[in-house]
Amino acid sequence: MSIELLLGAEAVARGAIDAGIKGAFSYAGTPATEILESVQAFSKEVWAMWSANEKVAYEEALGMSYVGGRALVSMKHVGLNVAMDPFMSSALTGAVGGLVLAVGDDPGMHSSQNEQDSRCLADFAKIPVFEPSTQQECYDMTREAFDLSEKHGIPVMLRLVTRLSHSRAPVALRPPHERPSSLEAKPLPDPNDWTLVPIN
Repeated sequence: MSIELLLGAEAVARGAIDAGIKGAFSYAGTPATEILESVQAFSKEVWAMWSANEKVAYEEALGMSYVGGRALVSMKHVGLNVAMDPFMSSALTGAVGGLVLAVGDDPGMHSSQNEQDSRCLADFAKIPVFEPSTQQECYDMTREAFDLSEKHGIPVMLRLVTRLSHSRAPVALRPPHERPSSLEAKPLPDPNDWTLVPIN
């Protein structure tokens, strides 16, 4: 076990990498911007890219999850409004590989046009929310969120706030999950599972 001084956003990135993510997707927006930047800085093995907007980022992460890879998608609170269509639909279609949505809420509007509470949207979608209060919890809960997502086949939200994302504290890191060299082949689900029409 090693200890590093990390921002909350950096701790989320390290937790996701150590959880064995295959990809990370984001649209820049404070206080969540540093999450993808940190994934890019900490690992050259993870497919980490900026997306055209939050909706596209969520869909890219969801696609990676559908084929069995663990994926992290990050955005700020107002960006979740842009991603609402795939976000709400993914709560119904579910996830295959662990899918974690890291949302940076901005109480006090330090760098945002309004305040929003993303927990309300998670409640609306009926998905679990992890709400870390320390940088250590950012790391630990990110790893746990991926396990929970895969166990129950649903996306999981990790809700951060500005002060946590942008402050530093010592974080005890654990050995990473073993990453297979390629995605494991899994049987394809019934296509009707992913077709959101009333008959299904």
